[in-house]
Amino acid sequence: MLHFNLYYLRFFTSLISIFCFLNILYSYYFNLYLNVDSYFYTLLISLIPLLSFFFKKKDSLKITIYSKILAVVVGYFILPLFISLPFYFSIYNISFLSAYFEAISGFTSTGFTIFENIKHLDESLILWRSSSQWIGGLYFLFSILLLIDIFDDNLKKTLTNFLSFNTSEIFRQSIKLFIYYFLLTFLIFILLNLFNFRAFNAFNLALSIISSGGFLPTNSLSSILSTELKQNVFSLCLLLSFFSLFFTYNICVYKQKGIKFIQEDIYLLFYLIIIYSLFFIFINKSVDFNLIFLAISSSVSNVGVSLEKTPTDYSFIFLILIIIGGSFFSTSSGLRFIKIYSLLKFSINEVKSHFKPKNIHINKLAFAEKNMDIKDFYKYFLTILIFIISLIVLASFLSSFNINIENSFKLSILTLMNTVNSSMVGLNEFDFANLPYFAKYILIIFMIIGRVELLTILILCKKFFFKN
Repeated sequence: MLHFNLYYLRFFTSLISIFCFLNILYSYYFNLYLNVDSYFYTLLISLIPLLSFFFKKKDSLKITIYSKILAVVVGYFILPLFISLPFYFSIYNISFLSAYFEAISGFTSTGFTIFENIKHLDESLILWRSSSQWIGGLYFLFSILLLIDIFDDNLKKTLTNFLSFNTSEIFRQSIKLFIYYFLLTFLIFILLNLFNFRAFNAFNLALSIISSGGFLPTNSLSSILSTELKQNVFSLCLLLSFFSLFFTYNICVYKQKGIKFIQEDIYLLFYLIIIYSLFFIFINKSVDFNLIFLAISSSVSNVGVSLEKTPTDYSFIFLILIIIGGSFFSTSSGLRFIKIYSLLKFSINEVKSHFKPKNIHINKLAFAEKNMDIKDFYKYFLTILIFIISLIVLASFLSSFNINIENSFKLSILTLMNTVNSSMVGLNEFDFANLPYFAKYILIIFMIIGRVELLTILILCKKFFFKN
């Protein structure tokens, strides 16, 4: 088990070391020497797990699903330790807890930050913040691939024709995933550059968007999105972390493979159109729709960023969209659209069956040909129940730190859904830097729970509370 954990985490520590090297090059090229030593220290430390190459066992033990789950959970605690080092060793006198908080926030693609003024930070450290999100988004997708055996057919269908369900081909599938993740990041970067985004901002935003992160390279998004055209382009880019990672790929092979491989994305597209239409019809005509367009795209993708001018009158709706989330195989968080849709469909059929008991009501799986098993319904319902319980527990903890009950629930939703606080939910002035130590520990734990809950909680409950 120890060896498996090392092998799984080694790739990501190697990735961290690569980003350290790139930050060193960036620092020397632009004469940014303030924090260059911190990247050297992190580079050396992140290379230590590579020593596991020399301790590889010849015998291959069978790795259970519980071992894989444990490896994923351990990774969410261990890898941010490496990521936190540049913050801790920087010139800004950051405590280790605050550095670890920033690293966890980035790695889970949450976006909470301890830095009050981003423009005073060394550009290399801003780049490091964005890199932590990119690594975390990739880790999340790899975790889905690693734990593919725990998902039912309803969820497996969303993984498209790009990936194989054969666990013996995990390595090959991981390479595919990494390449496509990298190419999409590069595509966003090029697209933003074409619309006159500053290259540094474009690169940082590309790392944040593809990972569904909330870190920004500036204090205000308004300074980046200076025109309506830039706002709309940015809003469209945000949707890349809402749809399936292979959305563009599936469109390209649509004629060859048929509609079944893009069915989830079609449902998501209709869902978006309905949301946009309802807002367009019912919002106050004095409100700039570009702001709403950005807020909706940011909410459904779980990025959470918005402009300061975004009206808070619709904060409740934005929170609902954040909770629903996006595609199953995307970097967005949330409960996932496919689960909500399946539960809603099942519930409607159950209500119909009471009114017309003689009729046969078939509960088919969304995007699948087989009927929905009652166990799947229970599993989805339990997911929502776990979220509600986690929400109440976290909000209770936060309210004990003199945070009013409304803000406690808002912050709890954002934490569990791994979404940054912003003006659209009325929490843009929240101070994470001066939170009590215990509050930071609580948020760290629940940020991780929010990221891994859908992958692990149900299985761990089955392991520890049920015999079979």
